[in-house]
This record gives sequence, C-alpha cells and structure tokens, in this order.
Amino acid sequence: MPTIQLFATCLIETIRPEAGMAVVEVLERLGYTVEYPEGQTCCGQPAFNGGLWDDARAMAKHTLDVLNRSDTPIIVPSGSCADMIVHHYPELFKDDAVYRPLADAVAKRTYEFSQFLVDVVGVEKVSARFDGKIVYHPSCHLLRGLNVKDQPQKILARIEGLEVCEQQGKEECCGFGGLFSVKMADISGAMMDRKIESIKATGAKMVVGCDVSCLMHLGGGMHRKGLEIETKYLAELLTKL
Repeated sequence: MPTIQLFATCLIETIRPEAGMAVVEVLERLGYTVEYPEGQTCCGQPAFNGGLWDDARAMAKHTLDVLNRSDTPIIVPSGSCADMIVHHYPELFKDDAVYRPLADAVAKRTYEFSQFLVDVVGVEKVSARFDGKIVYHPSCHLLRGLNVKDQPQKILARIEGLEVCEQQGKEECCGFGGLFSVKMADISGAMMDRKIESIKATGAKMVVGCDVSCLMHLGGGMHRKGLEIETKYLAELLTKL
C-alpha cells in the first residue's frame, strides 16, 4: 500500500479533529497508509502574514525537519497552510544553503487534499452519496494562492444526490483572513455578513469548503444570526456512503 504523510494543521487538530479523521478515512479507503509525523505544529503562516518572518522561519525549520523524515507525499487539508509550505517556505529560505533544498523538496511533494484526490488519485475513484443542497465556498489561499479551482467542484460533482447551489459573489473573501479578522474586526465582520447573505439566498442548508478556518468563521456568524446552516469540510461529505 502506498504511504502518505498527513500534515493536520492547527485548527483541525485543536478545533475540528473530525475533519482530519475524515481525511484519513477517505485516504485509507482509497488504499493509502496514512502516517502522522510526530512533532508537527503550526506551519508558521500567522507569523509570516504578521511580518514576523524570523518567528515564521523558526517554525518552518521545525516543520521541514519533521516532514523530511520521509520522502512520501504530504497531504494538507487546508489551502492556506498548503500555500504556505509550497510557496512561502522556499521564499523564507531563499538564501539558506541548508534549508532551501529541504524547502524545495517538501514543496514539490505537498498537496492540498482536493488537489491530491483529483490530480494524483483521480476523481473517478472518489464516490459518496449525500442528499441535499449545499454551497461551496472557495477559500482565498486555495483559489488564488494554489490556483486550485476546479478540483473541489469535480469531487462534489461525483457525490450522488448532491445539489450545489450557485451563490452571488462566490469567489469573494469570507472576511476571515487569519490575523485580518482580529486586526480589522469590523471590516472582517462586514465581509462575513455579505457572504452569509449570499449563502442564505440560495436556500442551501450547508456550506462546504476546503479550509476549516473559513468554515469556522462563517459557521460562527451563521450561528449568531440563528441560521440553521451547517458547515462541513469536504472530506466529511466523502465519508457518506
């Protein structure tokens, strides 16, 4: 059986572990042995985005040490963390003779979850069933950073019984943006409200995405508004047979 490494991400490990378990279930069902490298922690993206590059570099070095214990593919259930590893690790270590080769090697074998399923495994091997209407939220780092646009939608199209509703401004940011939602809370909240209104207008009862961070942000907003709209990470739908 082929082996892959799972880089779980902070939010999945601490807030939504069921999303990580769903990723493992899907990959194992497809015939993969899933390894969880011990010692993994934050990829360093919050520090990087906040301009604290020395702190980000320290976390990135640790992550590279952890992920380079094996040369197997690395699956990241997050567009933002995958983008950090693929694009910004090489940037952080561009002048480092030791860690630049490690960063390049890790970047080449790192895949966001939906990207791996479609581009490596083959979407025709993914099957599930879920009856209901959903809205797909294309998170910013996934869409703009990794250029992963069609892959999640190809997977959703394979789920029997599922109806994907089109929403107005579907590629607009939900307002989370990590530290942005803390430093610019009013603007972040206004962006979230706009996104929630477009979701509500579709009549869908679920929002599906590939970033737990965005789902957490939207889910909190919808809960406060008293809306009965669930949020699900993509892999959670794929466990429905």
